[in-house]
Amino acid sequence: MPAELDEAVEVAAAAAGMTYSAWLAGVARRGVLVQAGLDAVAEFERDHGAFSEAELAEAEAWAKGATERSGRSGTFRRQSA
Repeated sequence: MPAELDEAVEVAAAAAGMTYSAWLAGVARRGVLVQAGLDAVAEFERDHGAFSEAELAEAEAWAKGATERSGRSGTFRRQSA
C-alpha cells in the first residue's frame, strides 16, 4: 500500500474511533455491496433491456428524496483528526 494511502487510512480510522483493520473491513464491505448492486443492475438490463431516460430520472429523483429525508447530504464529509 502506498505510504500516503496508509497514512490516510490511519487518520480516517482514528477519526472514526476504529482500528485500522476495522475501518478497512468496513470500506471493503461497502465496496462489495456496491459491486453486488452494480452487478444486479447489469444483469437486470441484460435480461430486460437498458433503463430508459425516464426510468433513470425517476430513480435519481427517488434517491435524492431519500437522501434528503434521511437528513444526510449524500456526500462524505471528512472529519478532522
